[in-house]
Amino acid sequence: MSTDLILLHAPSVYDFRQKTILYGPVSDLIPPSYVFEMYPIGLTSIADYLDRHGYRVRIVNLAVRMLRNRRFDAEAMIKRLNAPIFGIDLHWMLHCHGAIEIARLVKKWHPQSKLIFGGFSSTYFYKQLLERPEIDYVLRGDSTEEPFRQLMDCLKNGKEPESVPNLAWKDRQGRVHENPFSNVPSDIDNVMVNHYGNVVRSVIRYRDLISYTPVKDWLRYPITAVLTCRGCSENCVICGGSAAAFRRCYHRDKPAYRSPETVIRDIKQISRFSNGPIFVLGDLRQPGEDYATEVLSQLQKLKLKNPFILELFNPAPKELLQQMSRACPNFSLEISPESHDYEVRKAIGRNYTDEALEQTIADALDVGCGRLDIFYMIGLTKQTPQSALATIDYCDYLLKKFNSDKRLCLFTSPLAPFLDPGSLGFEQPERYGYRVLFRSLEEHRQALASPLWKYSLNFETKWMDRQQIMDTAYDAILRLNQVKRKHGVIHENLARISEQRLKGAWDMAHHIDNLLAQGKHQEIEILKPEVDKINGFPVAEKIQLEVTPPLMPIKPFHALWSVLTGK
Repeated sequence: MSTDLILLHAPSVYDFRQKTILYGPVSDLIPPSYVFEMYPIGLTSIADYLDRHGYRVRIVNLAVRMLRNRRFDAEAMIKRLNAPIFGIDLHWMLHCHGAIEIARLVKKWHPQSKLIFGGFSSTYFYKQLLERPEIDYVLRGDSTEEPFRQLMDCLKNGKEPESVPNLAWKDRQGRVHENPFSNVPSDIDNVMVNHYGNVVRSVIRYRDLISYTPVKDWLRYPITAVLTCRGCSENCVICGGSAAAFRRCYHRDKPAYRSPETVIRDIKQISRFSNGPIFVLGDLRQPGEDYATEVLSQLQKLKLKNPFILELFNPAPKELLQQMSRACPNFSLEISPESHDYEVRKAIGRNYTDEALEQTIADALDVGCGRLDIFYMIGLTKQTPQSALATIDYCDYLLKKFNSDKRLCLFTSPLAPFLDPGSLGFEQPERYGYRVLFRSLEEHRQALASPLWKYSLNFETKWMDRQQIMDTAYDAILRLNQVKRKHGVIHENLARISEQRLKGAWDMAHHIDNLLAQGKHQEIEILKPEVDKINGFPVAEKIQLEVTPPLMPIKPFHALWSVLTGK
């Protein structure tokens, strides 16, 4: 079958199956594993947009395939693939090792094919990417669907892409050109029209379900996201997707919001092929209270049985929480205060009090919230090891205050592996108390392949160096596990497994560190089976973050009927 474009998603480290790397608790609070196999939602919107303009596009999640089958040969599959154009996402910076290695393999086996990079990190490092011989084009920005179409048209017709907006590219003589960065659409309803339906069609077209699954365990637990906007109204210091980062790096002065109708359309599409959880990304109040009310009102009319996960950026009035409960009974709610310390929280851009947070917790539980996730972080401005550990004492206080309610789920994790390029902390480190340890794409790429996750951290703070961040993270997570065990909010067996994993990982981290200090790299390689066992241990936090999975997560026949009928 003829394919015009193949979009590839790489693992964070390409040869993770061969390297000895202790990854640490860097992905414990998100669906993907330590190789970050989830591809950005932008791949599906690009594929859908190009499909509507007559191009055949295939997505291949190499990371998932490599995770699911240790014998899977990624290079052999790349060799078998056939298309005149390949695309690789470098959206999140932690894919910079894998993305570059995959690019080399594409050009090794398909030297005549054109290779395109895109995503947040590609936009930030576009000049360094184009220095590499494998990469022909970089599409910059957060909305590259239309520039991608124009580039496809140029390549199809053999024309130089001189007029394609947002494009940085090399001509036939290898000279680098930068076209104007002018495509920043304020109306994004036409770029995410049927991207989930297109995924279902593509699975059938290419007879390849695994390449389209976003995470390794998605077929068991099919959590699916709905995007509400591009851009952000918040200015969190550590985030590469903050309002300041969007202005500086992606030329977006204010968020572009999808209409309530298109958000609901996505939710309907997901409900046709999945009984699993639907995660509505972003605080629905960003465009205003009326927007949130309209989305929730329309959602209430659907009466869907899917579990819903909603998000808050700051405390909310009880009236909104009641609307959430009516729209999706037993809903899950997430909020990230990052620290219990108001001065720390304010310094990173979360300007609200503990009293306001506690009122929201009380109101959410009162209106019937099925689970309330509260996230804290280690490695923040003004945060000392003592402050990070005091957050755990505050978690103990919260569980006492709310009578050890099992619906209240508390988590902490390190800011890892990277302080985001483009974030205020990365761009103005002195102002916010950070020391950025490496800035180039290559430095980040090499750091990801370090045997110990401490050395992948691209920052220290005035209050904690990398060693303290690592040790404080293990200590805090262990203490929080003990607090949860004391209050009976997690099962005893799960608490014991978590403690075993964390203590084993902490001991191994110090062992690897000592071997590195002595230059005993061969002895580190010998540790690979033991390190892999630690990396593969069940993660209690991931288990806690799952809502009750449905008996039949996927609706294959409903999905097929939807494709055949177009409904």
